[in-house]
Amino acid sequence: MKTYKYLLILPLAILLGSCKKQLDQTPVSSIATQNFYTNNSDFVQGLNGAYSTLSAYPSQQMFLGEMRSDDINATSDGNRDWDGINNFSPNITTVAFVTSAWQSNFNGIYNVNTLLQALTTKGSVVGSDALVTRYTAEARFLRGFYYFQLLRLFGQVPILTTPKTAAEVLTIPRSSVADVYATIEADLTYAAANLPASFTGSDLGRATSYAAKGLLGLVYLTKSGPTYGVNGPGLASNQYTQAAALFDQIITGSPYSFGANYANIFSYSNEDNSEVVFDVQFASSLNGASFPSNLVPVLYWTNLKISNIYGNGYGTSTFPVTTSLVNSYTTNTVSGTDVRYPFNVATTYTLGPFIKKYIDITKKGTSGTDWPINFIVLRYTDVLMMKAECILHGAPGSQADVDAIVNQVRTRAGVGPLSNVDLPTLMAERQREFLGEGLRWNDLVREGLAVTQMNAWRVADGITKINEIVPNYVIYPVPGAELSTAPGLYTQNPGYQ
Repeated sequence: MKTYKYLLILPLAILLGSCKKQLDQTPVSSIATQNFYTNNSDFVQGLNGAYSTLSAYPSQQMFLGEMRSDDINATSDGNRDWDGINNFSPNITTVAFVTSAWQSNFNGIYNVNTLLQALTTKGSVVGSDALVTRYTAEARFLRGFYYFQLLRLFGQVPILTTPKTAAEVLTIPRSSVADVYATIEADLTYAAANLPASFTGSDLGRATSYAAKGLLGLVYLTKSGPTYGVNGPGLASNQYTQAAALFDQIITGSPYSFGANYANIFSYSNEDNSEVVFDVQFASSLNGASFPSNLVPVLYWTNLKISNIYGNGYGTSTFPVTTSLVNSYTTNTVSGTDVRYPFNVATTYTLGPFIKKYIDITKKGTSGTDWPINFIVLRYTDVLMMKAECILHGAPGSQADVDAIVNQVRTRAGVGPLSNVDLPTLMAERQREFLGEGLRWNDLVREGLAVTQMNAWRVADGITKINEIVPNYVIYPVPGAELSTAPGLYTQNPGYQ
């Protein structure tokens, strides 16, 4: 298993394959980083490489987000890595999903830092100060993104804003959550001020100023959450007004808008639609995605007489949508039937209901890791609903504003309007709206529900295999490999063995 020390000295060229559908995929792994940046094309390819780490994000959201939440209650057919995540085990320090999340995000940070250093020392070869500023802003957006993901998963992490040698890495401790937030906020503020409002053509999929504003708003919203008494993502900072102001800039001045049809938002033939503020780009046979198959049972494919190479490798394990959530789709209606339920959930199989949101069999690639569909990280509906969340926490706005936002979402879903929407009602609507998008666990954490809601769900659904959830579990453990690389440099997050 690779260690953190090893990962932080990987050359940028190793990861210069693009995560963009339209961008140049030419490999440059034989080129030493220090000799690489000689012209603008080199910097474009280096920037594309900095985006490439995003390809790991969707599976992180599935296995460290959906798997951790009350969206699914997985059943295992053996000793599976995700068992401990689903069951809230204290013994997950060597679980591959946990280890790879730490490693891949720090890989992304290293690639960004290497690119930023090159822009500082060799940026003149780009031939345009405006392009240097834009490349810097894109890189800083990505660094803020990777650090925010690390903070939400692990709490305190080491801050690295320049490339480090192996020896230097072994001397850098984890920083406070507040200091990590300061780094994230500085990067995203710069990105929001210096990125263009939109991209077209071959640049579709790059981070825009609105993507930076939306992510920064989510940062403030998350930071405003409760502390749980651990070094997790909540600092009770009460920055709801700041978050709402950023969301307002997207709602009132951006090219994004509310999609009229729920299913069309996720259509393979309608990618980068008006709902998509930021996504991770994938293309079959080039850099296909695995997330559509992650939580779909292998038996689904064999039952359809389709090769099990489209499965996730977990045999007869199943990933049922929870009874509570199924009931929520069918009982929390004023009128009509929730159109999100049959789109999000497969219900006609003996395997139990499971998330099939991203499956379009007619568009399958060469395997279960080769789906040509983008993963939406932030969409317009999420921005609207996060604004409503801010208002309910005291940001400017009224109850009528909150109700209007929620009822816009519910009208599209076909379930009728509500009045006097409160936080529990809003969070339940978010659960139904964003199933399979990897948001639920983070939603629960920032709203102070990760312990109470999860334990109440365990009781309501009669689940005995999941351990009692305690505050320590709002973050994951530091991977064991990182602790052993430099004994004494890090201490383990409380509650983990």
